[in-house]
Amino acid sequence: MELTEEQISKIKEQIIHQIKSTFPENKKEEAIAQIQSMNNTEFMEFLEKNNLLTENLSDSGGERKCIFCSIIFGDIPSTKIGENDKAIAILEINPISKGHSLVIPKAHVEKPEDLDEETKNLAEDLSKILKKAFNPKEVKIINGNVTGHEILNVLPVYEEETLQSPRANRSPEELEEIKKEILKFVDEKEEKPKEENKEIYNRKNFWLPKRIP
Repeated sequence: MELTEEQISKIKEQIIHQIKSTFPENKKEEAIAQIQSMNNTEFMEFLEKNNLLTENLSDSGGERKCIFCSIIFGDIPSTKIGENDKAIAILEINPISKGHSLVIPKAHVEKPEDLDEETKNLAEDLSKILKKAFNPKEVKIINGNVTGHEILNVLPVYEEETLQSPRANRSPEELEEIKKEILKFVDEKEEKPKEENKEIYNRKNFWLPKRIP
């Protein structure tokens, strides 16, 4: 499976966020440095070894699993701010603006025209909540596609932000604070994100390539 430079960059960001959230303090710096130092070939090998892009394919019907599918199944930690039967909404870990979120369909949808109405409705509902929470000029809903999984960016615009604008790195703690601000404006009747136990990666099962001197 070939990935573009943008897709590889996006996946690296997700993996680094995962390491920050789940690794022991004395292991984080080394693991992050290894991820950042990998070339594309090494990084693809890392993804394959950890089953982060694919599940085992077999005649019994194994399915391909992308980075967003891993988020859906809870294999990769995320800051969830909304959910319905067809999609989840999470905070972007490297947001362009405060409240920048992603709405991810639970099915592995590859084309914009295949997005169901419930996924679109979740993005619309979230855009209204972000307007109330942060008072931007507007909130744009923009299609995106990473590793073949169609998503919706819900982007608050305070000045002239676009998807090409600079991004900021947010820690898990900062994202949790933003989540709290957003959930203050979620109607009690609406379905709030389900609480999940975050799976902590077992260091023994998390493969990293040997460092080359």
